[in-house]
Amino acid sequence: MAAIPLTASGAERLQQELHRLKTVERPEVINAIAEARAQGDLSENAEYEAARERQAFVEGRIQELEGTLSNAQIIDPTALDVDGTAVFGATVEIEDLESGERLTYQIVGDAEADIRANRISVSSPVARALIGKAEGDVVEVKAPAGIREYEVVGISYI
Repeated sequence: MAAIPLTASGAERLQQELHRLKTVERPEVINAIAEARAQGDLSENAEYEAARERQAFVEGRIQELEGTLSNAQIIDPTALDVDGTAVFGATVEIEDLESGERLTYQIVGDAEADIRANRISVSSPVARALIGKAEGDVVEVKAPAGIREYEVVGISYI
């Protein structure tokens, strides 16, 4: 299996989620199944079905996280000779040249991307446009609403 790029903080977040699933979620689901079984007829027991579905989700997520972490390649942008350019793991501040809106994104791997936390996947159109760019560069991004232009305002390697 191919290496999965992760930032150090992203790998830590995934480790914490895996730990929580194994030590909190899994035991809770096992208890819920045991309680539902104690109620008798399983063929018409909605709690039992819900607990089994939750168990399937938890076990699937555990397998997914273990697979991701076992194939993880931790990339530290501060250890790279990047000379002020946007790279994997960098936090990039951009300004929309049309609206003047400023946005800040960290470029991360697919497994740790979360737009609500301003972490975008390295394979996203915005990140692909930003990779290799420096402060002052203007990039064009093909968005569903058309082509957008952004200026790179700042780059940091946290």
